[in-house]
Amino acid sequence: MADEGRYAFIVEWYEEMAARTRTFQFFYFAQSKSFEMFDIKTRKMFLKTNLANCPVELHDLYLGASVNVLGRQLQIIDYGDEFTKRMLSNKLERTLGFIKPDTLDKMGDVIDAIYQRGLLISRMRLCHLGQNDAFKFYEEHSGKSFMKDLINYVTSGPVLAFELVGESAIARWRELIGPTDPSKARSEAATSLRARFGRDVTHNSVHGSDSPASTAREVEAFFPSTGRQSLPNCVVGSGCTCCIIKPHAIKSGTAGKIINAIQDCGFTINTIQMFTMEKANVEEFYEVYKGVVHEYPGMVNELCSGPVIALEITGKDPTCVAEAFREACGPADPEIGRHLRPRTLRALFGMNKVQNGVHCTDLPEDAPLEVEYFFKVLDR
Repeated sequence: MADEGRYAFIVEWYEEMAARTRTFQFFYFAQSKSFEMFDIKTRKMFLKTNLANCPVELHDLYLGASVNVLGRQLQIIDYGDEFTKRMLSNKLERTLGFIKPDTLDKMGDVIDAIYQRGLLISRMRLCHLGQNDAFKFYEEHSGKSFMKDLINYVTSGPVLAFELVGESAIARWRELIGPTDPSKARSEAATSLRARFGRDVTHNSVHGSDSPASTAREVEAFFPSTGRQSLPNCVVGSGCTCCIIKPHAIKSGTAGKIINAIQDCGFTINTIQMFTMEKANVEEFYEVYKGVVHEYPGMVNELCSGPVIALEITGKDPTCVAEAFREACGPADPEIGRHLRPRTLRALFGMNKVQNGVHCTDLPEDAPLEVEYFFKVLDR
């Protein structure tokens, strides 16, 4: 079966109708992009189909990943056999990185560099580190002369943390960020992130795990396996609007460019987080469009086809930020936008009316509700 490119995983699916979690053996055939699912409890075939209309690539399948298959949100919890573990455990290594407080205005550049390097962002959230959290995170440096300055620095504002996945992810991320000392980075690795954005050894813009053991501990600090998040997000909740970077834009590696374009338009990103949405959540979020917009089924399928990046945005005038951002997004149809308003976000990054780069709040009164849906309801 190895010659056929068959990979096996153990996955879980929460079946809402029955309010239960079911466990399956999931076989993915790389050449045909087809799959089979067997119910472990009953030992019977549950699904067998190809993925022509629901593309899943091999790099989407790694421990901890959530993939949408025919409207079902599957959580990958383990490898299904030794062949898959042997073939993918190194290729899909994970690491932890975060952007430090004084470099957040460059988050688009950092995210773009990550995608350009061929790494995937599997989880991401903007949050505040408290003094105790920071001391625990940097406990290996306890007693060192720079510890106090480092703690004060990383707790001086929010940080953007992310889990990265890819072949040799730890080494590749460390290479991308460069030496700890930005002055050394500028002479030895001029294109590295610390060379571009760092000031000194303490204020060196970004963090990266240095080993698999550090990765496991640091990922747990920002993305706890219990699901109970102790680090608060940075939601303002008033005078704001909601933006969703859609899955197709994330898969194409343009999320960083979209973030830069949003900031170039004069908007401020208060908070940002990556979500993987169940179909029921998408239908609830898009309920206002049901029966009104012809593209509604496609919109639902797109938003649950992969991770989305949600942003809370404010502008120069908080009384009309929703209208101003909607103008910056442009027409829902990117083709119309490219003819009439070629510098708008959808004209620049959209493909069609469904895959149009970003969602924006249509009605100003809905803006706080949409922000709350992501950062208070889904974030639970």
